[in-house]
Amino acid sequence: MKLHQDSSGALNTVTGYGADYVEINLVRHSGSILVLPDTPVIRWPVSSFEHLSAEHFAMLIEAAPEVVVFGTGERLRFPHPRLTAALTAKRIGVEAMDFKAACRTYNILMAEGRKVAAALLIEA
Repeated sequence: MKLHQDSSGALNTVTGYGADYVEINLVRHSGSILVLPDTPVIRWPVSSFEHLSAEHFAMLIEAAPEVVVFGTGERLRFPHPRLTAALTAKRIGVEAMDFKAACRTYNILMAEGRKVAAALLIEA
């Protein structure tokens, strides 16, 4: 699906996505990534939901978002609470949703000026 790019250009916006990729500001990514509005896109070293670890989610602590939108792939899956415990301890919310919904939700929250992060799982 193609989305229209926000005219601001200064913030990371999801501009397209498919089953095996996501575009951020028209740049295609075919592996899992972490996206925040105002920082470079970060490669997220996760190849499958089953291989998620607490360390993967801990990568977001320093950025201190209000909420993490976790795109779990083609279908909605919930991470075990022990995986997100470090975020919860810092009062950072984690919302799991399927990949497409996570992309759309990230764009909405980012456009509202919320301090949001997207953890987008693209399985190999």
